[in-house]
Amino acid sequence: MVECPPNFGMATSKIYRSSFPRPEHFEFLRTLGLKSILVLIPEPYPAENLAFCEENGIELFHVPLSGNKEPFVHMDPDVIAEALRIASDPPNWPILIHCNQGKHRTGCVVGCFRRMQRWSLSLIFEEYRRYSYPKIRPLDQLMIERFDPALVRGELLKTDFDEWVEALWA
Repeated sequence: MVECPPNFGMATSKIYRSSFPRPEHFEFLRTLGLKSILVLIPEPYPAENLAFCEENGIELFHVPLSGNKEPFVHMDPDVIAEALRIASDPPNWPILIHCNQGKHRTGCVVGCFRRMQRWSLSLIFEEYRRYSYPKIRPLDQLMIERFDPALVRGELLKTDFDEWVEALWA
């Protein structure tokens, strides 16, 4: 039986999200035809995951992102923008974005991606809460709300922004 990682979901038909993939999830990941994996944890990637990437021609992007934790640790918007530039670049598609649980760091990156797609905050927060339940972090939601998509748009987009948004759904 093929098993997907916990908290697996689609941000678009080319951008996926999940918790940390384990060897029992590799068969499922093969079915996605991934070109890239974006890892948001600060720790080194395990040998079996590196071997999986190498065996399947998957490019690994490592963008360490600290989670929002009261009272003194806050996500850096520039690091989120870096992750979004990687995830939003068509040559990297299909791509999987993950942290440990696929809840908070991944949820913030996907929430900021939704801001780029011009989703309403209520829909963004509904999606964030669905994946982060039962440990919803108000600081994550505040960070998503305050994130400025222009941090990504200026460097990323070589075409009109509206065309890029449409391409994400193609």
